[in-house]
Amino acid sequence: MTYEDNSELNPTDNTSIGAVVEDRMQDLSRRGLLNGAAATAALMFMGASLPKQAAAQSLSEVPEMRPAKLGFKAVAKNLADILTVPEGYTARPLFRLGDPMAANIPAYKNDGTDAAASFASRAGDHHDAIQYFGIDAGGNYAAASSTRGLLVMNHEAITPMFLHAKGPTMTGTGATQARTASDEVMREYYVHGVSVIEVERAANGAWSYKQDSRFNRRIHTLTEISLSGPAAKTAAMITKYSPTGAATRGTVNNCAHGYTPWNSYLTCEENFAGYFRRTAATDDAKRSPKEIAAFRRYGVAGTGRELWATVTPDTADNLYGRWNAEIVGATAADDYRNVANTFGWVVEIDPFNPASTPRKRTAMGRFAREGSWLGPVRAGRPLVWYAGDDSRGEYIYKYVSDANWDPADATRGLAAGDKYLDAGKLYVAKFNADGGGEWLELKFGGEKINAQTPGYAFADQADVLINARIAADALGATKMDRPEWGAVDPINGTVYMTLTNNNAALRPIAALDAANPRHFNDARTNGTAQYGNANGHIIRWQEAGDNAAASAFRWDIFLFGARAAADPKNVNLSGLTADNDFSSPDGLWFSHATGICWIQTDDGAYTDVTNCMMLAALPGSVGDGGAAGKKTVTSTDATGTVKEVTTHVGAPLGDKLARFLVGPAQCEITGITESPDGRALFVNIQHPGEDTKPADVDNPSAWPSHWPDGGMSRPRSATVVITKNDGGVIGL
Repeated sequence: MTYEDNSELNPTDNTSIGAVVEDRMQDLSRRGLLNGAAATAALMFMGASLPKQAAAQSLSEVPEMRPAKLGFKAVAKNLADILTVPEGYTARPLFRLGDPMAANIPAYKNDGTDAAASFASRAGDHHDAIQYFGIDAGGNYAAASSTRGLLVMNHEAITPMFLHAKGPTMTGTGATQARTASDEVMREYYVHGVSVIEVERAANGAWSYKQDSRFNRRIHTLTEISLSGPAAKTAAMITKYSPTGAATRGTVNNCAHGYTPWNSYLTCEENFAGYFRRTAATDDAKRSPKEIAAFRRYGVAGTGRELWATVTPDTADNLYGRWNAEIVGATAADDYRNVANTFGWVVEIDPFNPASTPRKRTAMGRFAREGSWLGPVRAGRPLVWYAGDDSRGEYIYKYVSDANWDPADATRGLAAGDKYLDAGKLYVAKFNADGGGEWLELKFGGEKINAQTPGYAFADQADVLINARIAADALGATKMDRPEWGAVDPINGTVYMTLTNNNAALRPIAALDAANPRHFNDARTNGTAQYGNANGHIIRWQEAGDNAAASAFRWDIFLFGARAAADPKNVNLSGLTADNDFSSPDGLWFSHATGICWIQTDDGAYTDVTNCMMLAALPGSVGDGGAAGKKTVTSTDATGTVKEVTTHVGAPLGDKLARFLVGPAQCEITGITESPDGRALFVNIQHPGEDTKPADVDNPSAWPSHWPDGGMSRPRSATVVITKNDGGVIGL
């Protein structure tokens, strides 16, 4: 395998070149990237690439190398109800909705009749973000373990039609519609949240999960969770469940994730607001102007997406009434008027301690948080996490810890979280037209965030964190085309963020800017017009001085989603071909074994041609487009209005971008992690067959998907494990 060197290796004066080369070779060999003749060739290659004289640099900071090319043939676009991977690869379902997670739980019948209580120990629905943590024989974290580990994954939402025997049982219509089967609602409570499972690789290379592992755990909407950080125990967090504002019950709409240097899992509550019932027409009269402004900015209104608050009679501990965010009692301790404030946070989970209580980290800010992606970790420097607010026209954020990283904290579990995640600074991004950018601190008492802020009088820093969106508005941050997943390149520290798409209503042509420059008609094959930025793009930035805590950065647009046949001057700006064209990038992740950037899609625009997909990319760096990367894009909307915007585009990737996987019908590809040796890739397939018509609940032959079990089975979300048939490293 040929590699390209993305940086120079700089040994100290008293360290021989040969020792540095040997260290690099041993590291690559340990990770399974080199062996035999390939190792010898790599040794010669790396020795030739080393500088004869170089300044001192710690070996721990030497960047890894990225392969010069991808080692698989691109998968063709298709609309089949199968999971398609390249020739020479195999994908097998590992962990599906309803699969048992305890010894006494029977196999899943998948017909909607499994006992509701059993779902407390079954796999949840809508598998999403996922993380692999290696473990040793004693059950301790082991970074290099590629045969045994813990998989921790989110379960974002549900497909009610297939979760219940005949879909959800309802009464009434419109605003009077209500749920009548409490057992169905309990089932839904359990299948939201997070799963922790133990997985292992057999001698023949096959992966399985251990049904009776002591580590297996479900965190769901009934789990008690502590509130920590500046907003905890404040008046805005008081509910009947926790009159002191110190805790809340459950986590919901868990989408993307993050992790920490002390090996905990960060699940993030994305579109939480829609779960709460609040009738603005009557409740607003009982609210202050500030409360009304906050509800409107976060979208807490309506009947609640699953109608959980409508179940009657309620229980003594308000299992159903806790989703009612209206004022019904005398004080905040008598009802759930503040319950929405206790959601929208980063939730830290210790997967190695099943008895531990998860914690919502309020210092990191509250919004429709897609994830929390860790920046480069360096001793003596702050820790940094990046995040996107998953809604069209929202912002990109980063959190910088007050404490500098001490490697001695790597074994302290949630106590380390108390140190680094409960005290820090929250920033929002502003992308400037010249390709530069700045981080604006969301800090109470500044010029724009204070008690005189127009439309919202902030009270203190806790108020700023609870209403981070309003604070970001006040600072004039850049509204983005739906920021979703982020990822940090382990080779050079560049940060990437998917901007999934935008439409003509929320990004009219007059609102285009350098970081969000396109407005076009992505016409479907039947002629249906789709105006706006229907295919999305991926932006990236490099922090000033390669310091993740810096206040400035440089940016360009890594990739534009587009049909291969689209206008190359104004739409297909990345020169995509039939082997790599895509739409609506969502999931994003870098392999630490190979440096490959994996891109996953959640698309509705290009689904006339292909199911959602996953691509592999070998990126360069910010500014690699050179002078040619400064492009003027001409946009046209449905009225014929034309606007030109100058933007900054990375170099075309050509065959360094290829489609690796196409999913089954009507699914989303979301969530990816790997074994440390890079020989097993774990990928989540979410909601296959999601557009099945309710009228067809008893007509399996009309269902668009029966994946993964085939036949006439109900489709279900699942984790798959992808391996190379020759046992090699994925993607090479």
